Amino acid sequence: MSNDNRVSQVRTSQSEPEREQRIFTFKATQLIWLLFGVLEALIALRIGLMLVGANPGSPIVALIYGFTNLFLFPFAGLIGSPSAGNMVLELSSMFAMLIYGLIAWAIERVVWLAFYRPRSTGVAVTETTTSENHSTR
Repeated sequence: MSNDNRVSQVRTSQSEPEREQRIFTFKATQLIWLLFGVLEALIALRIGLMLVGANPGSPIVALIYGFTNLFLFPFAGLIGSPSAGNMVLELSSMFAMLIYGLIAWAIERVVWLAFYRPRSTGVAVTETTTSENHSTR
């Protein structure tokens, strides 16, 4: 009599050590770039608004100027700003964008070096279950 009634079930699960650490590092670096990207965009918007001579009495313009002033005060007066009428080219804001970009890159690299763990080989667990099906015919 042959053993044709034998049923085998193979279940394999894989775990990847330090996967959560890599995900945390990836998300942290994304957050750093997001925050600094928003700051850079607001500074660029400020430069554009000043360049076209936007009305500082407008609520949205005042909000953008007020928020970006918090980050631009260390650079105030660093470089002269050429102007013509109401239009001003804030060169110090452009310099600040460069500096904040470098700061973002440096923070991202520090986070990456401190927390990233390279992918290692996964651990596979294989479980085999065999049962015999006895049927009478």
